[in-house]
Amino acid sequence: MRTMATEAIFRADPRARACAARVLAAGPEGVVLDRTVFYAQGGGQPGDVGVLRWDGGEMAVANAVKGPEETILHLPAPGALLPPVGAEVTAAIDWARRHRLMRMHTTLHLLCSLIPGAGVTGGQVGPDRSRLDFDLPDPPAKEWLTERLNALIAADHPVGERWIEEAELDANPGLVRTLSVKPPRGTGRVRLVRIGPEAAPVDLQPCGGTHVRSTAEIGRVEVTKLESKGRQNRRVYVVLAGEG
Repeated sequence: MRTMATEAIFRADPRARACAARVLAAGPEGVVLDRTVFYAQGGGQPGDVGVLRWDGGEMAVANAVKGPEETILHLPAPGALLPPVGAEVTAAIDWARRHRLMRMHTTLHLLCSLIPGAGVTGGQVGPDRSRLDFDLPDPPAKEWLTERLNALIAADHPVGERWIEEAELDANPGLVRTLSVKPPRGTGRVRLVRIGPEAAPVDLQPCGGTHVRSTAEIGRVEVTKLESKGRQNRRVYVVLAGEG
């Protein structure tokens, strides 16, 4: 039997912490809901963790990943009780962790803006430390990057989004900075995340992740390490300053 697609509430409202939902399917491979606030792992951003609660039980969610046919799988923690199919549940994320990931993800977009022209060969958003890999033989010093990142953050640039047709993206290939991960296709539309004003954005690129509303929400950050990962591949690590 075909499972309905999961409505991804986090796309329209990344600040939603919980929602009511109905269980469409449940098994050791994951629980499918008709709607969810859980971000599904992808694009370098981890999936959300949290809990599903229903009358008579609850299930700790260890991760959320993309399932077949536009569904999102809520992966149960080892030994967790599964909700009954058809049950009404409350899906609630670990908001403190998600907000750190949102701040980190937006920081990585700002980092991209400071190294124009260099392709991004890899990356990982983490709640404690994040990184981007650049196709770049000589990156700027970590002190310079830290100073410029914090200047952009303090400028309190708005963060927004818009959708474009895939044909428009094809006509503007420079919008895609990532060499290893391509924007999801197949729906006819691609989501762009913009930092700064529409007329003169600080950064504009395809992204399906969750972000803060303005750069000032990030707080201070620090570039802690530059690492060589090959002849031209340079890895840049960043943390939220003073938060461990």
